[in-house]
Amino acid sequence: MAKTTDKPLAPATVLVVEDTPQHRELIEVYLEDLPEVRTIAAGNGIEALEMVEQHKPDLILLDIMMPKMSGFEVCRHLKSNPETRDILVIMITALNETGDIERATECGTDDYLTKPVERAALVNLVRTMLLTRQAS
Repeated sequence: MAKTTDKPLAPATVLVVEDTPQHRELIEVYLEDLPEVRTIAAGNGIEALEMVEQHKPDLILLDIMMPKMSGFEVCRHLKSNPETRDILVIMITALNETGDIERATECGTDDYLTKPVERAALVNLVRTMLLTRQAS
């Protein structure tokens, strides 16, 4: 059986939602390890919802603690809408208490990574989730 890393990844769009420019840029650099992935970015939750409407991303990397609208609110909004509920959401945050993880799960996140994010962990999770979605 072929490893997940051996399977080809179809072209995909990933929306990076992060209010700190340095963190956003770092995540975008990490995703360069996946040449099939096109990244787009938003600096807050309201921008994120606009980007989702315009670009229909396959996956969203979503910070939780942001001005204007938290990642929890964005995720809840996306997962309650029939047109966006199937978009994969990975929350990335400095929050790492059990209650935070439970709250993210209740909002409908598909997975959760804590900061600082390790490059290999992020790339492998994004790749695996996209491959799983593409196979279904």
